[in-house]
Amino acid sequence: MCCSFSWVEATLHQYGLPVIFVDLFLESVGLPLPGETLLLLAGALAAKGDLALVPLWLTAFAASVAGDNAGYLIGRRLGRPAVLRWGGRIGLSEARLARVEALMQRRGLMLVAGARFVAVLRQLNGLAAGTAGMHRARFLVGNVLGAAVWVSVWVLAAYAFGVDAHLWRGH
Repeated sequence: MCCSFSWVEATLHQYGLPVIFVDLFLESVGLPLPGETLLLLAGALAAKGDLALVPLWLTAFAASVAGDNAGYLIGRRLGRPAVLRWGGRIGLSEARLARVEALMQRRGLMLVAGARFVAVLRQLNGLAAGTAGMHRARFLVGNVLGAAVWVSVWVLAAYAFGVDAHLWRGH
């Protein structure tokens, strides 16, 4: 069975940057949405001239940073009490939470930046950092750096490949 992404391309053509913003924002808050796939398709559309590259990059970057910050705030306000109250049901004890908090204090900036490239970690990044009490400024630096590199890798790789493929076919 073959998969078709034509509906995604049609959605991008119809709604453009707002659908990219909403998808990446919600994915960064914690929902399991196709962020990387969307960035690859959007980068390829930019190579075809159907989307403008710089507004695409800026939209994707802003959505990723804003979504992760929203997740951080949710984790900061609700996360620790929720983990302490219900975490035992899924193996999250106070001792495990204390280890995560210590790790976030030592390596949080690198973890936040690097988590962008790992599915599930990308979605839970802000929530985990907020729950663990990571300092907001350190979180913001890691979030901005991670989002800039992540968006650049996927959008620019698809754009470069799309331009090369477009030129190779002689169009």
